[in-house]
Amino acid sequence: PSVGGAQVNVLEVRGERGLRNTAIVHVSVVFRTPTHLWVLQVSYPEWGLFHTCACVCVCVFPQVHVKMADEAVCVGPAPTSKSYLNMDAIMDAIRQTGAQAVHPGYGFLSENKEFARRLAAEGVTFIGPDTHAIQAMGDKIESKLIAKAARVNTIPGFDGVVKWRRADECRCVCLLGYPVMIKASAGGGGKGMRIAWSDDETREGFRFSSQEAASSFGDDRLLIEKYIDNPRHIEIQVLADKHGNALWLNERECSIQRRNQKVVEEAPSTFLDPATRRAMGEQAVSLAKAVQYSSAGTVEFLVDSKKNFYFLEMNTRLQVEHPITECITGLDLVQQMIRIAKGYKLQHKQEDIPINGWAIESRVYAEDPYKSFGLPSIGRLSQYEEPVRLSGVRVDSGIQEGSDISIYYDPMISKLVAYGASRADALKKMEAALDNYVIRGVTHNIPLLREIIVHPRFVAGDISTNFLPEVYPDGFKGHPLSAGDRRELLAAAAALHIAAQLRSQRFLGEQRVSAAAQERRHWELCLELEKSVHMLAVSHSRGTYTVEVDGEKVEVSGEWNLASALLPLSINGSHKVLQCLTRSPAGDISLQYLGTTVAVGQEICVIEAMKMQNSMTAAKTAKVKSVHCKTGETVGEGDLLVELE
Repeated sequence: PSVGGAQVNVLEVRGERGLRNTAIVHVSVVFRTPTHLWVLQVSYPEWGLFHTCACVCVCVFPQVHVKMADEAVCVGPAPTSKSYLNMDAIMDAIRQTGAQAVHPGYGFLSENKEFARRLAAEGVTFIGPDTHAIQAMGDKIESKLIAKAARVNTIPGFDGVVKWRRADECRCVCLLGYPVMIKASAGGGGKGMRIAWSDDETREGFRFSSQEAASSFGDDRLLIEKYIDNPRHIEIQVLADKHGNALWLNERECSIQRRNQKVVEEAPSTFLDPATRRAMGEQAVSLAKAVQYSSAGTVEFLVDSKKNFYFLEMNTRLQVEHPITECITGLDLVQQMIRIAKGYKLQHKQEDIPINGWAIESRVYAEDPYKSFGLPSIGRLSQYEEPVRLSGVRVDSGIQEGSDISIYYDPMISKLVAYGASRADALKKMEAALDNYVIRGVTHNIPLLREIIVHPRFVAGDISTNFLPEVYPDGFKGHPLSAGDRRELLAAAAALHIAAQLRSQRFLGEQRVSAAAQERRHWELCLELEKSVHMLAVSHSRGTYTVEVDGEKVEVSGEWNLASALLPLSINGSHKVLQCLTRSPAGDISLQYLGTTVAVGQEICVIEAMKMQNSMTAAKTAKVKSVHCKTGETVGEGDLLVELE
C-alpha cells in the first residue's frame, strides 16, 4: 500500500467507576495524528473499555493505529478533501459503526462548527465545545471582540475584516504603524499568517495569507493587528464543564517557533511569576465562561518583556502540546474531555491544580532543518527506534518502522516528551532521548532540536518567538564542533575503527589466528576531519581505548555492538551516545555525533508544502531560460523547477 490515509478510530467505552450505568458506549476519534494513537492507548480500564475500530482510507492499512484497532472502515483516498474533510464519508462511518460520540482530535474538522452541528442533528455527542463556542472563538475577528467584552487584554488592531485592493483601502495599517501582523480570520497553526514591515510587504503578505487561508480553512478573510516585536508565546490550558465550572491548568511556553509554528514547548514557563500566571489564568477562564465553553481548550497570549500579556486566539480543541500539561498536573485531558462530554462535573477545584516538576516537548518532524529551519521530507522509515526505554520519556507517535511519510499531511513523526523533577532534569532527559532516537529513511529535525535544548540562551530561559532567526541568522548549519568535541569525535572514530578490526579477527568469540599469536594492543592512525589531518596513537587495555589526539589523551570505552544503531560510549568518564548511520561492505561507518528577466530577490515561483506557501526568489539577476514545472504539479526534493541564465 502507498502513503498516507484517513481514518475514524472508534473506541467503545462503558461507564466510569461508580457511574457505569450512564456511559457513552462508542466514541469515534476523527484524525490521523499522534494523539489518535494516544486515545487508543489510554484504555481507561476502570471504564470498561473493550472494543476499538478504525475507519481508514484505502492506503493506510499498515499504520499503527489500524493494527491496534479491532475493525477498519474505509472513508476515502489520501487527499484530505476526499477523506478527513469529507463530512459525508465520516458521517457514514459513524452511522455504520453505531458511534454515540466523536472525539475530533486536532486539525481538520476539530474546530468545524458545521461538523459539530451535523453530529448534534444525528444525536451524536461531540467531545468538545458546542457550536456556539466553536464559531465564536474560531473566527479571530469575533473572538477579539468577545475577549474585549470579557475584559481580556487584546492586541491593538483593526476590528473587522481587512481587504487590500488599493493602498487607500488599507489606511488602518497607517494608523497602526509598521510592523503589522496579517492573520487568517479562521486560521491556526501558523497558516495564513505574515509579518509586514512596509506597504509592499503588506500587499505580498495579503496575497499569500489569503491563498493559504483559502487552501487550509476554506475562508480567505483576513485581519490585521499591531505586531508585538520579540514577544513570548505563552498559552493557558483551560478545562470547563457544562455546569458553569472552569479551571486553568497552568501555562505552556511555546516561544520556540519557525514560520509561526511551534517546535519546542515546555511547562511551566521560566518567565512567569505567580501573580502573572494567576492573572493570565483568570482572564482565560473569564473568556471561556463568556462563550459558555465546555471541554478542554487553550487560550493563547503574547507576552512582552515587561510581562504585559495580550490575547492572541483560543483553540477550541485538544492541543498538540497537551502532554506536557498532563505531566505537571497529573490530569489526563482526553479522559476529562470524555467526562465533560457526558455531562459530568469537574472533579477538581482551582486550588487542586499543582505544578509538579517540569516537562518539555520536542516536535519531531520529517523535515530538513538545514533548509529554512525545516522543509518537509518524504519517504519510508527504513529504521525506526523510539527512546521509550529511558525513564521520564514519553513518545506520542502514529508510525513504526516501514511507515511512509507522505506529501498529503503534516510531516510530524512524533511528540517527544521529557519529564523531570526540575527543568535541568527534564533538559538532561530530553538530550538523552534525542541522542537515542533512531530515524532512518527520511531527513528529520533532531539535530536542530538537540541544538536548541543545549543552547545557553535556551538553558537560561532567554527566549522569544525570534529565538531561531536570532541564534541562527544565516540558517541552521548543524552543531559547531569545539576543540573538545573534535578530540572526542576523533577518539571515538579511532576506537570504533580498531574495535571493528578486532571483531573481524574473531569467529564465535575466538581468534581466527593461532592462539599463540599475540593480540595487538597499539596502533597509529591517520584521521581526516573537516579537511584537517590528525595523527592518533591508540592503545587498548581491558576494554578501554586510550587515544592520544593533538597531544591530549582521551579514554573511550563501550560495548561496541556494531549491529546496533546506537553506540553508548564513555568518553573521559562522560556518557555519550553516537549513532551508526551507515556501514558499507568495505567496513566504512558513518557516525552521527551530537545532530523573463528576473532580478535578485524577485519571486520566481511559489511552492506549497503541507499547506504552507513558500516564495522562491532569484539569487541573482538573470534571464529565465526554461520552466520545468506547471501550476498544481507535484514536485519532489531536488527537482529542477526553473533554469536561469
